Amino acid sequence: MAVVVLFSGIVQGYLTPLLPELGRQLHIGGVGQNNIYLLSQLAFAVMTPLLSRLGDLYGHRRLLRAALAMVAGGSLLMAAWPTAVTLAVGVVLQGALVGFFPLLVGILRSRAPERNRAGISLLVGVLLISIGVGGLVAGVLSERHAAAGLWTAVPVAVLAVAAGAVLPDSDVPRGGRFHFGAAALLTAGLVALVLVLAQGRSWGWASPRTLGAAAAVPVLLAAWVAVERRSTHPLVSVRMLSNPRLAVISGYTFCAAFGTIGFLGANALFLGASPAETGYGMGMGPQTIATISLAMVIAGFAGSTLTPRLTHRVGDRAVLASGGCLIALGFAGMALFHDTLAQYLASALVVGFATGLFESITRTLSAEAVVEDETALAVGLNELALSLGAAIGAAVIGAFFAAHALRGTGLIGESGYLWSWGACACVALLGTVLALRYREPRAAGTQLVRPSEHVTESGGPA
Repeated sequence: MAVVVLFSGIVQGYLTPLLPELGRQLHIGGVGQNNIYLLSQLAFAVMTPLLSRLGDLYGHRRLLRAALAMVAGGSLLMAAWPTAVTLAVGVVLQGALVGFFPLLVGILRSRAPERNRAGISLLVGVLLISIGVGGLVAGVLSERHAAAGLWTAVPVAVLAVAAGAVLPDSDVPRGGRFHFGAAALLTAGLVALVLVLAQGRSWGWASPRTLGAAAAVPVLLAAWVAVERRSTHPLVSVRMLSNPRLAVISGYTFCAAFGTIGFLGANALFLGASPAETGYGMGMGPQTIATISLAMVIAGFAGSTLTPRLTHRVGDRAVLASGGCLIALGFAGMALFHDTLAQYLASALVVGFATGLFESITRTLSAEAVVEDETALAVGLNELALSLGAAIGAAVIGAFFAAHALRGTGLIGESGYLWSWGACACVALLGTVLALRYREPRAAGTQLVRPSEHVTESGGPA
């Protein structure tokens, strides 16, 4: 499992530091570079429920192998033929990596339930460290030519495919069918939402295309929710959100991911910006950007590995709320203090540490909030909230960048970053408010009830 997660982290970390230099070589401006990152986050959001549901139907190991093949194919395509189009296609194929975690957790909870918390914490730690290592290796390879860094993920893909071949399968019951109608409605709704946020400025906020897409979003998503609630085999069990613990965790995950993951692409753009051209930034190359990213994920690794101890000492709710406060503090620090590398790095490390906290605890709590045979579905719902938060965060940041682009240059004005940092801090504070509403189980033996069941006053299923 750690090898599979290592591959996931390498893929998530190696492209971002390369974007500024790749953009110059392939003639992709700053807004276009952020849109490539946005496209990857949109792919994550769309594929999360699809892979989680298919894993429940056809087996976690089988779908894990399919997802590994897709990510490996996208990585090879980008490395062998780097163009703006193949980058776009490649990041979409790489989006299948979002299936890794819910599928692996489904296997872990089935095969080694006594190691669930420690196992998830370890996997999140490996994920965060590998994100930084992937970026650093890509930065070293790209010193002479940025496209060389795109080969970073290819050898690791071979190892991960081999690891997927020897993993055991989960032994939870399977059954049901795949709801293609729900999948189509969810995909169309998410695409329309991201298009409005990402392209509204260039299309014109009052243009027919923007207004039409904006009007379609609530219609499509409301239709999706209605279909899912009536379905006996839902793609995403929205009825699970009647579980108050899972609802709070999902909302908190969305808010935390909005900034911590949604801003990653913009973080590389800021570090790579030339102060002589823009009046801000650090003028860094891919290797130095990757080193900063590595420092952030080392802080995240520390947060992840400390999470089990912290929850044991102060409780789950306190750790959730602390993570939200730290994210808000980090982004507020970036907005106020970003003139020197030391100032910026101090705030970035706070965000990195909080990222490890939230990614570890939300995945753990979402798995523990349901009965065993719904683990992948619940973790998949949490991953969907994470992917949606990241995609919408990247889209909102892209909209700020487009609105504050320097006319005729393709460069982003400093005000675009200020608005983005402020938005990330505000959404993180909203997540903190949600965290304070989380209610921990009254006792270790609290019975888990399916969303379709009701509980009587005596505590038993009705």
